[in-house]
Amino acid sequence: MKLEVQDCKIGILGLGYVGLPLAVEFGKQYQTVGFDLNEKRVHELSEGKDSTLECSSQELASATKLTYTSSLQSMKSCNVIIVTVPTPIDEHKKPDLTPLIRASQMIGEIVKKGDVVIYESTVYPGATEEVCIPIIEEVSGLTFNTDFFAGYSPERINPGDKTRRVSNIIKITSGSNEQVSVFVNELYSSIITAGTHLASSIKVAEAAKIIENTQRDVNIALINELAIIFNKLGIDTLEVLEAAGTKWNFLPFRPGLVGGHCIGVDPYYLSHKSQSVGYFPDIIIASRRLNDGMAQHVVSQLVKKMIQKTIQIQNAKVLLLGFAFKENCPDVRNTKLIDIVTELKDYNADVDIHDPWCSPAEVKKDFDLELVKPSKDKYDAIIVAVAHDEFKQMDINTLKSYGKENCVIYDLKYVFDKRDVDLRL
Repeated sequence: MKLEVQDCKIGILGLGYVGLPLAVEFGKQYQTVGFDLNEKRVHELSEGKDSTLECSSQELASATKLTYTSSLQSMKSCNVIIVTVPTPIDEHKKPDLTPLIRASQMIGEIVKKGDVVIYESTVYPGATEEVCIPIIEEVSGLTFNTDFFAGYSPERINPGDKTRRVSNIIKITSGSNEQVSVFVNELYSSIITAGTHLASSIKVAEAAKIIENTQRDVNIALINELAIIFNKLGIDTLEVLEAAGTKWNFLPFRPGLVGGHCIGVDPYYLSHKSQSVGYFPDIIIASRRLNDGMAQHVVSQLVKKMIQKTIQIQNAKVLLLGFAFKENCPDVRNTKLIDIVTELKDYNADVDIHDPWCSPAEVKKDFDLELVKPSKDKYDAIIVAVAHDEFKQMDINTLKSYGKENCVIYDLKYVFDKRDVDLRL
């Protein structure tokens, strides 16, 4: 391998929540081409706008060496290609590697001798070398670690977070041999001010990424289970957690619905790989099952409280405040709030959804649901589902004004004082 960091021309394949911020950072120092199949996405970025809200117009303008394209051939001059495509699960909770496979096929069409391909997409240990690299070899006719090389540096993007950015989060790096490892580490070190951690192999780096979110999933599952127990005991969960949190080593997790592109997905990749080598991961699977069932628990609590207030659940009007998977972010990928909507519709309830952050067109396209502005004196129940700043700044009287006189208010995110709501998780 003869490629030097100063000679790099970077190609970023995929310009979503992960790829765009990375392209912007590289584009400040290196000739960088950002590629996305979505021509509308490429056009908006070329106009200096980012609909994901991850990068401001000023940030986009600062990447003076970055260009955008939907033409794969425009990537042929790049000698470092970084893959940032999504890695979702299918309807059976199995890893869906389709975007990764397609990306690898595309790379096979343009990769040249001496090029380095770096994957950032979250996968199970072994996927890069066992699934992706053979595809590149087959399509290109080149030999891995002789003609072209590979690295893996898992993304650590936190959608909506304006404090923890690409450059100030420690980056794990790895390569397909010792020389490539050093190269990949040097490349990322040139844009990551927080520093890097060079893993001993691609598999170690893949495993490190997958357990970051699996650990959070297991911890949240424990808190969710405690919330269910405390609810049955008539104890306020938040008060318990705040009291326990006075101990120096108590972890500050909160109960809730676990959605998004990482925590609610990554454990399935690890459990899939684990079972393929003959081990059933009891704790991981149990945690996933519990977290996936929280929407049913929430709706069950809501329905019981409505019955106690003699509110007819069938044809009841319910307002869901929030649809994004997390606060102050338009991202609806794998939002678990769709499960609440589905559960309520099973009771023949009529659900209105209000989220000032989400794109109505995207919600319609992905979920066939309409976003609305709430109406006064309309709702039998209101669920505060996402802690957007707009909702946190809302006066309790404003919130109550949307409900009927006997309305049930369920605060999933502890936004309001417990004395002002009927239910908290």
